[in-house]
Formats: sequence, structure tokens, C-alpha cells
Amino acid sequence: MIAYLGRRLLQAAVVLWAAYTLAFALLFLLPGDAVSLMLRGGAQEVFADAGQEQALRERWGFDEPPAVQYLAMLGRTLTGDLGTSLSSGRPVTEAIGQALPATAWLAGAGLGLAVLLGGGVALAATWTRSPLLARVLGSLPPLGVAMPTFWVGLLLIQVVSFQWGLLPALGDLTPAGLVLPALTLALPTAALLAQVLGTGLAVELDRPYAATARAKGASRTRVHLGHALRNAVIPALTLTGVLAGELLAGTIVVETVFSRPGVGRLTAAAVQTQDLPLLLGIVLFAAVVFVLANLLVDLLYPFLDPRVQLRPRARIGGTP
Repeated sequence: MIAYLGRRLLQAAVVLWAAYTLAFALLFLLPGDAVSLMLRGGAQEVFADAGQEQALRERWGFDEPPAVQYLAMLGRTLTGDLGTSLSSGRPVTEAIGQALPATAWLAGAGLGLAVLLGGGVALAATWTRSPLLARVLGSLPPLGVAMPTFWVGLLLIQVVSFQWGLLPALGDLTPAGLVLPALTLALPTAALLAQVLGTGLAVELDRPYAATARAKGASRTRVHLGHALRNAVIPALTLTGVLAGELLAGTIVVETVFSRPGVGRLTAAAVQTQDLPLLLGIVLFAAVVFVLANLLVDLLYPFLDPRVQLRPRARIGGTP
């Protein structure tokens, strides 16, 4: 276990460095920079001479070559200093920390709804004895994947909030105001989970061990939930670990549509102003969430399937 965790931590460090480096490179390929946008962009144009612009670049280190800027920012990041937001003047950690609670509630509720909806559709589609109902339920996941997130959010606002008046529409941070954004975020994830879990259940129910269990008198519920589900859930669990990190990307659209504060809207604003330190901090935070979610999923495998052992792979011709 210790060797496995050490290897995974090393992989995590490589993933975090790669995400940070790639984000830095992509941001430098964008036209313009934060100084240009600050002085010449927006509705209120700020007039500054070349000397003032150069002073701002020197103040933030943008006068240095990209490689020097990268090494300087990476060095500060390794010490825990993510820098200062160019647009707000606040420390990046403070800006992310202030926006994080609202996004955490949204992402957590979205993931919970996705698991319930996706698992429910997959179980119902493989449980029903009606071929027609099975086909109808089986067609829901592709439909859910095909629907754009922003369109789903706008549709829910129009119908549930404006026409039916059941739930708040925009900017509401109460539990009731969380329902529609969480549902909007959950639907694409639920569709993917339903596809993977439904396919896995169908395959497992056709395996010889399922037929043997039925021949020995096991009930339909025991075969479906006690045997097939336990084996079919592992691919779905793997997908859940991947999607848990991607939910943060989905919050950008959802928080914008529903006018909710959070990391998603903070990211959108940072992109518009090309706030390099803030964007790199958000990318690093999202990478940490992705790594931790996948590590947690890996640690859960042995509890679902005792055949899975957390240990490094054996070397050919040598000992593990």
C-alpha cells in the first residue's frame, strides 16, 4: 500500500506540473495580455503613455522573457505562493477560497444527483421485463449527452422558474436556488454514467455466473443487485472519478447561466482579463481535485472487488 501511494503521489506531481505548464503556454499564445486589456480594453479606455505601460509590465514581471516568467511563477508556486490577481489585487488563494464554497456545494449536489439519476436509469433499464420500456430508458442517456448544458439551464429557468414559479431562477444561494443549477450540471454526467453502468449490467447479467446463481435459486434481486451490480459498478466508478474533476469545468457554464458566484464565474472573468496568476491558480486547483478524486476511486476498488490489489506492477523477470 505504501509503495502504491508513493507511486501515485509521484504521478500526481507530474500531472500537476504538466497542467500548470500547459496552461502557462496556452495563455501566452493568446493575443494581447493583461496590461494591454487593462489600458485599452473595456468600455472605459485608460490612456497611458509608453512609459506608464512599461512600468506596469516591469511591476508584474511581464517585461521578462516567457521562460523567465514561467520559472519565476513556478518557483513561487512550489513555495505555496500563487501570486496576486492582476484584476482585483487580491492574493490568488484568497480569491479562490472565497469563491470555492458556493462551487463546492454546486459540484457536490450535481455529482450526487448524477449518481442517483444515472444509476436509477441504468438499473431500471436492465431490471424491467418490458422490451419497450427498456428501449425507452436506454435512449435517455444518448439524449442527455447530446443536450448542451447552457440550453438545459435556460430551458429549466424558462419552464420551472418563469412558467411554473416553483424554484428561484437567478443568483439565489439558498437550498431551493441550488436545485436547478445542480440538475443542469448533473444531467450530462448522469447520462454518461447511465450508459456505462447500463452496458456493464447487461453484460454481467449474461455471464455464466449469473445463470449459475439463478439455477441455485438466487432471487432476481440478489442476482441483479448482489452479483451483477457489484461487478458492473467498477467501470462506472472509474468514470465518476474522471467526471468529478470535469464538473468544475461545467460550473463555468452553469454559474454563468444562473448568475451564481463561484470558481466558474471567477474563471470566466479571469479569461476575459487574461489574469495569468489567477488562471494558473484555478488550473492548479482543478488539477488537484482531479488527482484526488481519481486516487479516492482507486482506493475504493478493493472494497468493491477483493481481486483488485493496490500494489505496483510486477517487473518482468524480477520481483514486484
